[in-house]
Amino acid sequence: MNIQNDSDVAFDCRSINSDDEEGVNIMPISAMNTDMPVSIEPLSTGSTNTPIYDATKKRIAEERHRADLAANVSSINSRHASSKLSLTDSKELERQQEQCMKLFDHWSEESQVEFVTSLLKHMCHHQHGQVNQFLKPMLQRDFITALPAHGLFHVVEKILGYLDAKSLCAAEMVCKQWQRTVSEGMLWKKLIEHMVRTDEMWRGLAERKGWVESLFKPTSMMSSACHDDKYYRDLYPSIIADIEMWNRKTLECEHTLTGHTGSVLCLQYDDNIIISGSSDSTVRVWSVHDGTLLNTLIHHCEAVLHLRFENGIMVTCSKDRSIAVWDMLSPTDINLRRVLVGHRAAVNVVDFDDKYIVSASGDRTIKVWDTSSCEFKRTLNGHKRGIACLQYHGNLVVSGSSDNTIRLWDIEFGTCLRVLEGHEELVRCIRFDNKRIVSGAYDGKIKVWDLKAALDARSPTGTLCLRTLVEHSGRVFRLQFDQFQIVSSSHDDTILIWDFLDAENSFEEEGAAGSNKHQPNRTYTYVTR
Repeated sequence: MNIQNDSDVAFDCRSINSDDEEGVNIMPISAMNTDMPVSIEPLSTGSTNTPIYDATKKRIAEERHRADLAANVSSINSRHASSKLSLTDSKELERQQEQCMKLFDHWSEESQVEFVTSLLKHMCHHQHGQVNQFLKPMLQRDFITALPAHGLFHVVEKILGYLDAKSLCAAEMVCKQWQRTVSEGMLWKKLIEHMVRTDEMWRGLAERKGWVESLFKPTSMMSSACHDDKYYRDLYPSIIADIEMWNRKTLECEHTLTGHTGSVLCLQYDDNIIISGSSDSTVRVWSVHDGTLLNTLIHHCEAVLHLRFENGIMVTCSKDRSIAVWDMLSPTDINLRRVLVGHRAAVNVVDFDDKYIVSASGDRTIKVWDTSSCEFKRTLNGHKRGIACLQYHGNLVVSGSSDNTIRLWDIEFGTCLRVLEGHEELVRCIRFDNKRIVSGAYDGKIKVWDLKAALDARSPTGTLCLRTLVEHSGRVFRLQFDQFQIVSSSHDDTILIWDFLDAENSFEEEGAAGSNKHQPNRTYTYVTR
């Protein structure tokens, strides 16, 4: 018989008697009974004849083993899938499986992979699903738990150090080991340290509360005993500014709105809703009447720095350098219309009307966009440093910058009409009406300017500032005014109400006797935490 390929040969190995002259029958597969199971049985080592396969001798080529073993496993699967096996068949199946595993264990790792790959190709889709279910848990690794066991706790600490407060809370809930890792790594303390380093408001609060020394000195066993991570875990939410609704008559707090996981950086309200933006990158919509959360808008990937809404349109801007324009059909149905990009730094403030959207950025520019089409119109250049605030009304834009100046702009032509100088630090907030401009700055001063004179190129510079109000001991962050009052808030934890805009003669020129002695009508101290 001519045999050209080993794969065409089936081995029928039987016990050999001393009277048996043939020893082993070798038959082509085609000549064999197809119902006969294919098996590999080494002859007894006590036989005087030489066996075809002997486990104690040189191993048969692995390629032949894989082919034979695949056929054997296929036979096992076929028999296993059939109806009830007899006790004898079960024992035979176990013996064959054990034999297959012995062969498998003798192969190299590469050969084992090749064989399993070949075996998988012979399986059906249902079997693949079962194998996948078995493998899935074996492939999962809890690296947060595993790395410290290998002396790599610093790697885990570094990884978890990138989480924000919300994600860190979620990590603590995974399991006790993760919670222990967060605690031992003092990650809440490090999160507060990061906020104090990168955020001016946090830094100022830390200085006033006396946290700086305990935060940034090296952690020792003694200090950690006094202030463990739970202390900082509880401290973090108490720092975050909640939105508070105050009764205008009694000045009593009516509701505290909680939900943001970061500092509340901006808000606007009308008779029905409050909309707030936060350093947690979200915009939230609340009911004025009962303080319930109505909607959460997730779009920006960094802090929401400012927002404005009016007549079914809302515009938000972010540290991610983008501006988002939203259509407000109802408090619960707010849809993103367009994203405006073009600024090269954080967009600090936006304002708009039916004609234009105006945005100001840390990149020193003011950009003008069409409200309806959201198309870019022009850029206003002039400030020498980043722009912190602006207001837009009619054809006039008034902006304040960290270059300590205020600029007046014609929005249609993009020209600067006037530069107002007088503040000694960053101009943080600005408002104007048809007569006056009121500005607040980081120098703690509030200045009242004559708008009409500022728009007249013939007016001397010295006549433009009508009054400087010096009462705040810290940076002025926000202000509003009407014809009767100015309301200002400051880093010194006070809100001042100035009742002096009720008559034209209430204003005196800057430098006039006693002009800086004007006191606020009422002072309210903000409740600190």
